Amino acid sequence: MPKNRNTFSSLAAWRRRAVSHAVHRGWQWMQQAGAVTADRPGRLRFGRIGAGTRLAFPQGTVFGEPWIHLGDHCIIGEQVTLTAGMMPGLDLGAEPILLLGDGVVLGRGSHVIADTRVTIGDNTYCGPYVYITSTNHSYDDPHEPVGKQWPRTDPVEIGPGCWLGTGAVVLPGARLGRNVVVAAGAVVRGQVPDHTVVAGAPARIVRSWDPEAGWQPPLRTPPPVPIPEGVTPEQLLALAELDAEPASGCGAA
Repeated sequence: MPKNRNTFSSLAAWRRRAVSHAVHRGWQWMQQAGAVTADRPGRLRFGRIGAGTRLAFPQGTVFGEPWIHLGDHCIIGEQVTLTAGMMPGLDLGAEPILLLGDGVVLGRGSHVIADTRVTIGDNTYCGPYVYITSTNHSYDDPHEPVGKQWPRTDPVEIGPGCWLGTGAVVLPGARLGRNVVVAAGAVVRGQVPDHTVVAGAPARIVRSWDPEAGWQPPLRTPPPVPIPEGVTPEQLLALAELDAEPASGCGAA
């Protein structure tokens, strides 16, 4: 009897391993088949989707695609929401509403909500769960539920070369300059100058670049190791895909 029990236990373990292997292989196949590119847009009809751009599967909520323009070599992580307009089916006119430049990375679970124009510059990287919106709730009337009051909208512009850490929030009307670092969890509004680091809620400038004195206050970390010779753009893009995973994206301050 103990021998039979061991036989049945071994058979059950083998079946579990086989099922697990099949599930993982099937999911990997779905991720490959469900990814959206310029050549394989699926049901999505973006106003533009550039060469080398890829939206990972599964996608988040996406609507207003004719008014969404995606640049070349962008990486859009899993469950990323991209919307143009307050709801599907609206005619938003002749001009694009949501524009991503070339080489933009949006980490897993991020949201870009463009009820009016939102622009993200070339080579801006966003960690997981970043929230960028051009719309905010109104609460002017103290007697009406906030959710029923007409929202306010204000265009958002994020300059090229920025880095937005995990969970950062960019509010309507924000204007971020070139190579701005937004720390994880920061809430950004208003103007942010070029070459600055902001942190907190609301975000404040905690470090900035001076052409003569360098970073002020001085950096506490050693200088980065230069990219080795022979590293290809494809390898750098692979690293960017890793940055789009949930474990990364903590903005430095």
